[in-house]
Amino acid sequence: MYPLRFEPIFRRYLWGGRRLATELGKSIGEGVCAESWEIVDRPEANSVIANGDLAGTTLHALIGSSGEQLLGTKVYQQIHRKELPERLRGRFPLLLKFLDANKTLSVQVHPDDLAGSKKEIPDLGKTEAWYVMDAAAGSKIYCGLKSGVDREQLAEAVTQGATEQVIHAFEPKSGDCVFVPAGTVHAIGQGLLVAEIQQSSDTTYRLFDWNRVDAEGNSRDLHVAEALQVTDFENGPVSPQTIGETGEADTQALVHCEKFSIKRRSLKAASTQIRLHGGCCLLMVVEGQLRILEEPAGELLSKGSSVLIPAALETVTLDCVDEAMVLEIRIP
Repeated sequence: MYPLRFEPIFRRYLWGGRRLATELGKSIGEGVCAESWEIVDRPEANSVIANGDLAGTTLHALIGSSGEQLLGTKVYQQIHRKELPERLRGRFPLLLKFLDANKTLSVQVHPDDLAGSKKEIPDLGKTEAWYVMDAAAGSKIYCGLKSGVDREQLAEAVTQGATEQVIHAFEPKSGDCVFVPAGTVHAIGQGLLVAEIQQSSDTTYRLFDWNRVDAEGNSRDLHVAEALQVTDFENGPVSPQTIGETGEADTQALVHCEKFSIKRRSLKAASTQIRLHGGCCLLMVVEGQLRILEEPAGELLSKGSSVLIPAALETVTLDCVDEAMVLEIRIP
């Protein structure tokens, strides 16, 4: 086992732009691209290993053949729980992506695990977190309902085309991290480049699309009834996470929930060792360049790179070229 890189899977939605290529070096080809799915294991989208002897192997196949070595015993057992939908059992539980919001996304909400399991085609819930890599002046994040907004008020605002009036909004800055539990009404605004960590779910209920229409005057499909059903009205306004202490120099805790934890490591021109503690670890490079000494080819990981470090390695060493910043993601 060795640190694994994967071929990105690109998603081309109308709200995307060119920043995945111009700022993150992704080979997106012509036209706009909204998302780069970095690490994913779903029936309809499966990451393929890009480096070393395992190149060409899918993440799902590797879990099938060497799951405990890759994930660690605890996570391996978690993903085989009988409570999970059968089609998602034995699959990697997180989805990592980079996102280029050249236009404001629709206002959405995602179900939790219980609601997701009751769908006609069962799915996981979707708790997620966004790390803002860059924010254009005036960009906004919409996250959480304003204090006191209830189901009736939200439904009325949607009907009147005034959903923005009941959603909390703020202007983020680079380095902000926003935690978005399942059931939280939200939208990513125009001008944001984001690293996203989420449960491996693709269930989205669109609540409002800013009264936009296409060239024929048609609005996009909405899922208002479903969205209202899964919205958590106990959650109020959501703001960027307060940075927490970890006990490690140049390392800040950003998120810790039952689905994942995120730390931010600021690396200098020196080596840093990471211990695996019996589980796998994922890294997303959000600034600078570095090498992982245990990676077979020793190639640079640049801004916009992602890697899965197998549990079997126990420790890895990050060798920073100058200065770099990485998100360290783990599964509790």
